[in-house]
Amino acid sequence: MAMLLPHGGDGKGIEMADIELGMELRVAAAKVGKYAAQESGDTLEMVERPGGGISFVLADGQTSGQGAKTISNIVTRKVVSLLAEGVRDGAAARAAHDYLFTQYRGKVRADLTIVSLDLRTKTIVVSRNTHCPILVRRDGSWTSIEGEASPVGIYASTKPLIEEFPFQLDTYVVVSTDGLWTTGRQHQTWNVLDFVREQFGDGGDPHAIAEALLQEACRRDAERPADDISVLVLAVLRREDGGKVRRLRVQVPI
Repeated sequence: MAMLLPHGGDGKGIEMADIELGMELRVAAAKVGKYAAQESGDTLEMVERPGGGISFVLADGQTSGQGAKTISNIVTRKVVSLLAEGVRDGAAARAAHDYLFTQYRGKVRADLTIVSLDLRTKTIVVSRNTHCPILVRRDGSWTSIEGEASPVGIYASTKPLIEEFPFQLDTYVVVSTDGLWTTGRQHQTWNVLDFVREQFGDGGDPHAIAEALLQEACRRDAERPADDISVLVLAVLRREDGGKVRRLRVQVPI
């Protein structure tokens, strides 16, 4: 497995290889904090699934800064620990909600997205407690999967929206926090799907996609992001070599 972080910002990114079926999973993430905030309220974690595969957990804590970071850390730690024990994605999301709701009595919230490549079922699973759409490229075209689910932590009965589909060559999935979708001083939305179609209609390197989306969002905010922004891009591509070595590379400015 290989993991690559893009340059610039406080970006994260990943490139990772699955060793079956002549394919590899490549993943890239880019993230930047709100302008003038000391710390991003978004947290991204990765965990290997005991049945085979990889899961990524992205949480966006309420507001921004240290308080939001504390909340997103609590949520991602809970989810990662459960996934590592073999708990299913939807159940892990519900458990994280129950824990946050109980501890804070419904007074704090976090948007939560879990993206998994499950080698046991040969599927990609996306579990969302967020209003942010996901972008998917399958069979040569990009589409948007929408539908809003309540964030974790606020309401007593909260369930994730779950999408599951078989992975195949040239499958892409893009997930993000809401800072990507609402940019500019007036928090104007922009058509992220159209942007990806125009720039990466034929696919491309996940690192380039994540970096382009982050840069465009920052440009729309006059290089002063109005909110924390995190972008995660997964792609199932043809394996470039026959090796079984997994690699991880991380770049984080300090």
